[in-house]
Amino acid sequence: MAFQLLHKKPYHLPFGRNFGFVAVLAIVATMLFGCSSKQPVPDDGFDRVIEFKRDAPYNRSYQVRGKRYYPLTNPNGYKERGIASWYGAESGNRTAMGVKFNPEGLSAAHKTLPLPSRVKVTNLQNGRSIILVVNDRGPFAKNRLIDLSKGAAKAIGVKGLAEVEVEYIGEYAGSNR
Repeated sequence: MAFQLLHKKPYHLPFGRNFGFVAVLAIVATMLFGCSSKQPVPDDGFDRVIEFKRDAPYNRSYQVRGKRYYPLTNPNGYKERGIASWYGAESGNRTAMGVKFNPEGLSAAHKTLPLPSRVKVTNLQNGRSIILVVNDRGPFAKNRLIDLSKGAAKAIGVKGLAEVEVEYIGEYAGSNR
């Protein structure tokens, strides 16, 4: 009796001898499904190809609170140190370029860099850096160089204000998709 209990199968698999084949088939199907599914991409408002236009309204001189700002016509070599802040409450609003602002995206606002631009922002307090898209105007608070989206600030460890270095990388003319 004990011998029969030890060797008795507690259940019967419907695929019996094909268990190995079914297991391999399941693994391959899972791998194919994982590779073919679209991964989520943060929505920074650039779901289409953006053409860089120097004469676009957002790249012309403008005035805020009585002060006139002149976007750079040749930002090559631009590198500046200053104070960065971050913004996120503007979720759902449009940037100066007219795209929807996403606080979790990797974008920024700058007073004079041409839009859109790619910049490298380095947090000088911890050495962390990120490359992001400048697609908005600002910050207009005193002594601020750049406003980072909440997602960009988090990526380089900015909590509140931080001293950063901003370096122009080039025009942004592409898609994040």
